Amino acid sequence: MTKTQCQQMIDTYFQAELDVLAGKQTTINGKTMTTEDLGEIRAGRLEWERRLSAYSRPQGGVKLARFG
Repeated sequence: MTKTQCQQMIDTYFQAELDVLAGKQTTINGKTMTTEDLGEIRAGRLEWERRLSAYSRPQGGVKLARFG
């Protein structure tokens, strides 16, 4: 997954959350969701936000600091 694809998924889940809160049905990956699925929609958005934030974390090992 790229950062752009992660952001697209976040946007999709965010729009689904807005739609469901407005009383509409929405479909993600072929599954139709309603207000009963709001927790699942929010969990999906949080998962994609977590994946996107992983791109921002520094990669690599431990740094050595010198004191004195």
